[in-house]
Amino acid sequence: MTPHRAEAPSYPVSIFVAGNVWEAETICRDYCDAVGFCVTVTETNYCYTDGEEAGVIVGLINYPRFPAEPAAILVKAEALALRLIEGLHQQSATVQAPDRTLWISFREADLASTPSH
Repeated sequence: MTPHRAEAPSYPVSIFVAGNVWEAETICRDYCDAVGFCVTVTETNYCYTDGEEAGVIVGLINYPRFPAEPAAILVKAEALALRLIEGLHQQSATVQAPDRTLWISFREADLASTPSH
């Protein structure tokens, strides 16, 4: 039997957020069930000046079986990042795409000092 093959332009997007991996998986599973999507969830540790915390990297790709435009993938990534921030009780997350990086923060100090685009 010959396998079916499909291609789509690569557009990997990652969401970086601190929090519990099991809770993150639940949030991602609920989101994927609601919108018909698939992501990966990788446990990681964030090390920064004077500290560290556990978190996840959530991966999205342009899946050739159901290809999408980069803008549509970013819309889903940002929507999921907002759900993760809320559900994991965090104040920020970062969405990294090949052509841009979006930092989302609800910290009062950040809101006062960071220009928005």
